[in-house]
Amino acid sequence: MTNTSRTPKKHDSSDDDARADGRPSTMEVLRQARAQFTELTGLAAESVSSFERTEDGWTVHIEVLELARVPDTMSLLASYEVDLATDGELTGYRRVRRYERGRADARTGGRS
Repeated sequence: MTNTSRTPKKHDSSDDDARADGRPSTMEVLRQARAQFTELTGLAAESVSSFERTEDGWTVHIEVLELARVPDTMSLLASYEVDLATDGELTGYRRVRRYERGRADARTGGRS
């Protein structure tokens, strides 16, 4: 005889498209930011390097490949600051940094 009882599936809140209050979850905001930015600029997001909830919505930093080169370590990447409203709609963006993939940030302060 087989056991037909099922254990309830664990609920992962990161899979929710919206919370009970109607606002999108953090993961949904990040997905929307990447998708809207890509659609608007034609640049595919490689990663989200940071995000922060603000009074007006969200600020997300997205890293993109701007110019592919050989070797790959010489490719040019850029960091864009993307602003979103509380509902996840993109309200603005700006490039804040452009750099070679293989180059680390210069140290500021401290010991070398």
